[in-house]
Amino acid sequence: MEGRAIFVRQAALALGLALPLSLLVVVGVGVWKVRQVARAQSYVIHLALPDAGARLGLPPIEGPADSSRPLVVIDAGHGGHDPGASGANGTREKDVTLLLARAVRDALLREGRLRVALTRDADRFLVLDERADLARRLGADLFVSVHADAAGNDQAGGATVYTLSDRGSDALADALARRENRADGPVADASASSAVSSILVDLSQREMRERSVAFADLVVREGQGRIAFHADPRRQAAFVVLKSLDLPSALVEAGYISNADDAARMADPAWRARFGETIARAATIALARREAAP
Repeated sequence: MEGRAIFVRQAALALGLALPLSLLVVVGVGVWKVRQVARAQSYVIHLALPDAGARLGLPPIEGPADSSRPLVVIDAGHGGHDPGASGANGTREKDVTLLLARAVRDALLREGRLRVALTRDADRFLVLDERADLARRLGADLFVSVHADAAGNDQAGGATVYTLSDRGSDALADALARRENRADGPVADASASSAVSSILVDLSQREMRERSVAFADLVVREGQGRIAFHADPRRQAAFVVLKSLDLPSALVEAGYISNADDAARMADPAWRARFGETIARAATIALARREAAP
């Protein structure tokens, strides 16, 4: 009996010591966890996300300070996570188009007669509707979207100027429009959209389409002997980036980055300068005609 009593006292003593130690362990673990959470929170970076419905800020307008001067908006195709077409040696359309758009801007600034703005002057992604919306909000008088084509046939080459139509000039024009229109993801074929068709046949749009065609013709005329054109340089197609604009507009494919000769030309600063001068001259003449019209 005495041995059992001693055992009971020892067990009670051990239990009495174990409970406080267990409590200390629990408290210690809790404090450690709180400190870890606090430490993790100190590394959290809080980002202010833009409002899903917010509109893009307007790009700067360069050139004459006189706001009555006509404004040309130059759109460098693709950008950001959308590289566009790919060429030899890793050439990406989005990089080429930005260089070409800057060349057009620089040529317009040298002439000093028109104001100019770029839809993007960095490697950023814009959806097609945003590009047109920027031109409208800026009050543009002419919109030019610059691209660089690619083809499975590496012999295809030369610049092409496209204006808007509900039906492409040929199967190649329709295929190009479908490819460019996928920049925002899957979209309905513009040629199959009754809404788009109604816009295209609306008489209020006829003058704008005629002025777009006149500008495209000027690009080809002014570029003769300065830049290489495709055998069929004037075409039409249903480009989404052009379809919602209520101002003269064109999409210029400066060449084929899948063609070694075209890719070399577009990589040459001197050729890009001539390309920019060609677009600038055509724009200046086209807008001067509009100003002179009764």
